Amino acid sequence: MVTAGLIVAALAAVLHGYIFVMESITWTSARTRAVFGTTKDEAETTRLLAFNQGFYNLFLAVVTVIGVVVLLSGATAVGAALVFAGVGSMLAAAVVLLASAPDKARSAVTQGLFPLIAIVLLVLGLTL
Repeated sequence: MVTAGLIVAALAAVLHGYIFVMESITWTSARTRAVFGTTKDEAETTRLLAFNQGFYNLFLAVVTVIGVVVLLSGATAVGAALVFAGVGSMLAAAVVLLASAPDKARSAVTQGLFPLIAIVLLVLGLTL
């Protein structure tokens, strides 16, 4: 279970790395605008906001990956704490998105599904 949880946590980190790319690097591109449902003017206006938000996603991904590596190296408590901090924050952000913008439910589920699964698998694997 722990291994499966770490794999899913790593997938969550990869997804959040991709979100970083979209928000911080390609925010004004037609493809990214289509994903987020923004116009060219909206993307230009929110560019700095998205750039900053993208780095939040990157940092969550980095914390998660470091936690995975540390846990696999044998420091279970520290590694698990880092993984839970990373994926827990990802899941919390997905819940906030869903609560604040119900029309973005698909995005919230996409953002939060891997973290939720990782948390469940890791809790089961570490406590059983």
